Amino acid sequence: MVVIGVTGHRILADPDRVSFGIAEAIDRIVEAFPGEALRIVSCLVEGADRLVARQMQRYPDSQLTAVLPLPQSDYMTDFSTTQSKREFLDLLDRADKVVELPMSRSREQTYETAGRYVLDHCDVLVAVWDGSHAQGRGGTGDVVSEARKRGLPIAWVQAGNRKLGTKEPATLGEEQGKVNFERFPRRTTPTEGKRGA
Repeated sequence: MVVIGVTGHRILADPDRVSFGIAEAIDRIVEAFPGEALRIVSCLVEGADRLVARQMQRYPDSQLTAVLPLPQSDYMTDFSTTQSKREFLDLLDRADKVVELPMSRSREQTYETAGRYVLDHCDVLVAVWDGSHAQGRGGTGDVVSEARKRGLPIAWVQAGNRKLGTKEPATLGEEQGKVNFERFPRRTTPTEGKRGA
């Protein structure tokens, strides 16, 4: 089984373009780990986590581990709308495993702990990220930095974060939704395959 960890921004512009990039990232992971069953490890936060969870539904045998940084009732207060809370509960119902982490000294530290849990339990990371430093402790930039230190393969879907100090999404323009692959096996062409036969 290959376990896919998820990190990414909560507020996203052009979600259709980002979703297309996520689909490309997952397809490449499937190609890099042929014949392996898929498991996603995700906090199911609004934005990137949920887009990845939806794309994973294209693989009906895939499994989901939901990582809750806080007790469920407390965690749900971080979701802004009734629709968002319903979406979270729907995805949570699909999880075959739920991990509720103990509360840390602060909410920020609790989310940082959740990011580390995802890294500790995955083989490859999907990062929906603008390439910048984290806007808060334990944010996407910090998770990616730690994943790089650990040498994890990373499928980086480029996506703008919110504008600093606001809840307004930023876009990366033409780069929004493009995917970079770090530490993935190099693809072989049909010619290379024949040469090695």
